[in-house]
Amino acid sequence: AGPFLDKLPVKMEAMKSLKKLSYTSAEEALAERFHMSRDLLEVLNPKAKFDKAGETLTIVKLSDRQPDKAARLEVDKVRQTVKAFSADGALLAFYPASVGSEEKPTPSGVLRVTSIHANPVYRYDPNYKFKGVKSKKPFTIAGGPNNPVGSMWIGLSEKSYGIHGTSDPSRVSKSDSHGCVRLTNWDAERVAAAITKGVEVNFVDGKQAAR
Repeated sequence: AGPFLDKLPVKMEAMKSLKKLSYTSAEEALAERFHMSRDLLEVLNPKAKFDKAGETLTIVKLSDRQPDKAARLEVDKVRQTVKAFSADGALLAFYPASVGSEEKPTPSGVLRVTSIHANPVYRYDPNYKFKGVKSKKPFTIAGGPNNPVGSMWIGLSEKSYGIHGTSDPSRVSKSDSHGCVRLTNWDAERVAAAITKGVEVNFVDGKQAAR
C-alpha cells in the first residue's frame, strides 16, 4: 500500500503540494482494507508492529458478496444514515453517515446521481468559505484515500454536492460535514458499486424516512 505519507497535513492548503494523498502507515491501510478502526486492529493484535511482511494478524472477516444493485438511495438527515433500496422497495443496505450543519446544510428533496469517480481530485472553491481555509484562490488536491473526500466521489444533481468518503472514518456520524454526505471510504465504495448515474437520491428528515 506504500509509499506512505510522513504526516497528513491538517490544513487543506498544505495538501495541494502533495502528489498523492496516500495512507500514513501500513496500519492505517490495513485497518481500512478490512473495514475496521485502527483502535480495533491494535486491540486484536496487541503485539503487532505492522512493519514487517509476513506478520500474522487477526482481522475482521469480510463478506465476498458484491452489493446488490440499488434503484434508489435515501439520506436520513436526522438519523444520519444512507439506505439503499431495490426497485421493489426492499432495503438492501444501511450505512452510518455524516450530514451538514445548520450553517452548511445538506440539500433537501430529490436529487440524482450525475457522476461516480474513484480516487477523485478535490477542487476547492473559495466560495465554499470553509472554516480554517484562508485561500482566496481555487486550488486542487491530488487523489488518494486521505483526500478531503476520500477514495470515492458520487456527484449529485445539485452543484458541488455529493456522497463521498473520508480520511477519518472514526468521525463518521459523529461530526458535521460541509453539506455533503460523508461515509467511510469502504462504504462509499460499496455504494458506488451498487448504483449507476441517474439513480434517485431522496433526502429526508426522520419523519419522512422509508420504513
